Formats: sequence, C-alpha cells, structure tokens
Amino acid sequence: MSESDAETLQARVEKWLAREMPIIQMHGGTSAVREADPETGEVIIELGGGCSGCEVSDITSGNIEAELLTWPEISEVTIRVPDPRDSLGGPDQAESIMGIDRTEGGRGDWGSSNPGKDHL
Repeated sequence: MSESDAETLQARVEKWLAREMPIIQMHGGTSAVREADPETGEVIIELGGGCSGCEVSDITSGNIEAELLTWPEISEVTIRVPDPRDSLGGPDQAESIMGIDRTEGGRGDWGSSNPGKDHL
C-alpha cells in the first residue's frame, strides 16, 4: 500500500478520536496518532496533557483499543500515556526541570533566597 493509504488510516483514526472520544479534550487531554500502518495493521496513539496521571486514562485507553480492534484493517493497538513524573525525571530527581531544589515545596534553599530582614 502507498503512503497515502497510511495517511488515510491515520486521518480516519484521528477523526474517530475527535468524534467518539470528546472526553479526552473536555478533561484537558490530548491525543495523537503516532503511527497507523495499513500494511501491518498497527496503530499507535499517544495520550497526553490531562491524560497524563489521570485516574481513568486506563479506562479511556481500553475503550479506544477495544473499538479500534473491531476495524478490519487494524490488528494491533498501542496506547501510550506518559507518567507525569517522567517529565521531571521521577520521584528521585533532586532538582526540578527549572534547576531549583525541590525542598520546601520547590522554593529552594531558604538561606540562599532569603533577601534579609530589611526586605519588605
């Protein structure tokens, strides 16, 4: 099959997501079809935004997978939902992505940022 067939399958999946899964956007999430190969039948979808860390993202992922597997041209569906901690390096990372020590709720070391007793 040609590359335009892959785009067609991708476009169809994207339209289906927008039409049948509006809850993703309603809850601040995003969806992107990363791959839709009509030759192999493999579809890869990535959920992000509000989906990352959402308690029901597993249910949403399962619903998407169950529906797309009923399509005759799709044989495998992978849904990726990034863990929100991945963008910060996980719970063991000493610094945030901005390079600030996360002690004291991300405000850094009080001694180094204390402007002094005369500061308003």
